Amino acid sequence: MSDHAVVYAPSAEFIAQANVKGMEGYRELYAAADADPEKFWSEFAASSVDWAEPWTQVLDWSNPPFAKWFVGAKLNVAHNCLDRHLSTSRKDKIAILFEGEPGDSRAITYAELHKLVSRFANVLKGRGLKQGDRAIIYMPMIPEAAVAMLACARLGIIHSVVFGGFSAEALKTRIQDLGAQLVITADGGWRRAKEVKLKPAVDEAVLDCPTIQNVIVYQRTNSGAAMTEGRDHWWHELEAGVSDDCPAEPFDSETPLYVLYTSGTTGKPKGILHTSGGYLTQAMASMKWVFDLKESDIYWCSADIGWVTGHSYVVYGPLASGATVLMYEGTPDTPTFARWWQVIEKYKVTIFYTSPTAIRALIRQGDQFPNAHDLSSLRLLGSVGEPINPAAWEWYYKTIGKSKCPIVDTWWQTETGTIMISPLPGAVPAKPGSGTLPLPGVQAEVVDLKGHPVERGKEGYLIIRKPWPSMLRTLWGDPERFKEAYWSKFPGIYFTGDAARQDEDGYFWVLGRVDDVMNVSGHRLSTMEIESALVRHPAVAEAAVVGKPHEITGQAVCCFVTLKKGDHDVDALGKELRQWVAHEIGAFARPEEIRFTEAMPKTRSGKIMRRLLREIVTSHTVAGDVTTLEDMNVITSLAAAQQDED
Repeated sequence: MSDHAVVYAPSAEFIAQANVKGMEGYRELYAAADADPEKFWSEFAASSVDWAEPWTQVLDWSNPPFAKWFVGAKLNVAHNCLDRHLSTSRKDKIAILFEGEPGDSRAITYAELHKLVSRFANVLKGRGLKQGDRAIIYMPMIPEAAVAMLACARLGIIHSVVFGGFSAEALKTRIQDLGAQLVITADGGWRRAKEVKLKPAVDEAVLDCPTIQNVIVYQRTNSGAAMTEGRDHWWHELEAGVSDDCPAEPFDSETPLYVLYTSGTTGKPKGILHTSGGYLTQAMASMKWVFDLKESDIYWCSADIGWVTGHSYVVYGPLASGATVLMYEGTPDTPTFARWWQVIEKYKVTIFYTSPTAIRALIRQGDQFPNAHDLSSLRLLGSVGEPINPAAWEWYYKTIGKSKCPIVDTWWQTETGTIMISPLPGAVPAKPGSGTLPLPGVQAEVVDLKGHPVERGKEGYLIIRKPWPSMLRTLWGDPERFKEAYWSKFPGIYFTGDAARQDEDGYFWVLGRVDDVMNVSGHRLSTMEIESALVRHPAVAEAAVVGKPHEITGQAVCCFVTLKKGDHDVDALGKELRQWVAHEIGAFARPEEIRFTEAMPKTRSGKIMRRLLREIVTSHTVAGDVTTLEDMNVITSLAAAQQDED
């Protein structure tokens, strides 16, 4: 990647209306945060968030890595997203514009959303749920998913949203880890013109989850669902006749808001815990700076609420900021590849935030789809999930943005809670492929193994040197793993797990994971999780999983498998194993390919050398260090098999 990339500076028109104007505006803001982070965040929090009680201390970092922000303060996150707008002109402003895949639509004002959330919060109270209880939300991309999240936030119920594409097995492990008392789900949702049933997966999952006392089911597809008496309840039946008056009680700033599970290298998902005050403060800051949010914007983030992007940039950040948020249920290819462009045209979307995977898939279909629609309402584009390759950036900029919309290429993680590195669109000139510069209040650096900054242009480890308000607080039920996973490589400093470098302008180029986590279509997948699933199959003796480059999804899942002794029809077994992984984890984890091998490349101590397998599937040769390899013949035959295939 050349550092001498084409530079796209924001236009004078965009700068004139921007919330942060020009590089001097960015530098001033960044310098203020750098000089006195606590004063900076204190001032932003006081002016942006509605607090019931003030803080006595901005940051408590006396027991690293366990941070506390806005110590002693009280607030209610749902109040910030809803109630406080009701005394302003936003009361009748549309909060959520919903477009269902079949073409049904709804427009819900802030006043109406407040009633929906209050009513559902009363339903939860009626089932005996209270502050500190845990709820799993497993729903399609419909307004009720946001209602469920906000109702939980209103009552201090810790919620964990599980992406509707996850299997019953994956759902079960999350329910068990969280010790949840409640599942909120739907009969199903619409995806690619078919009903995706959700309730059967819940029924299968909760068989082994004794903590679950209630399952609440929203009727989306009206296709019916098996209901277990005493445990399962229809949402609409519970809601009938319930009051929509439910006061939002203030909670401590460090009250847990949600737990979101993300892939870890051990195969056991990590429950990332986010709390309330600091998280909401930084989510609102990024809405203002990165998305340059205005009162008149129609804002569409295409992420599912099952991912952190859906939490921070579909629900909490935008609604606390008083935005009009578009929610779309379906995929970009149904009924045609023009679907997203039709939606943008219909609702006059001004800000569009999506993933490089989606952009690459749309590029392949040709320009005729976007060119057939009026996209002139767009003023800002964004990308999230992985670095966007320069060719896709250029297409997005020219074909979708008509060369007039800045692109915010955002780098952040489930763990960071909010955007950490991104151009501010009216301030920072963009370079296709680079996340550019850290946001104010974020101290990002690229360092070597000893934690010393590396020279510009050299690769190293991406770290965040100081705590930030929206940072994860711990891993659910596992503080030791929290310390080990994020704070042990460089003591007291947050290690992102990503490799990066900075160019001569200080711009960050994020190069991807340095551990065994793949990024497939923006989904973080643990190689260990897939290996564990494969080895559970009765025919499999051993499995090693690596990511290989893929034009559309960024990475694809490639599995090397050794079989137990016996007669095997490898073609049939390959298909069966792909389906097996889809069942155990979810369809999005389905391997692109299964390669059967007599033996794995191992060190003398018996550790599989996945690095060598990764080299074989990416460059078709092995150039890395093989001095610890036990049997060179294994690699020779695997590499030869790869070349035969090519």
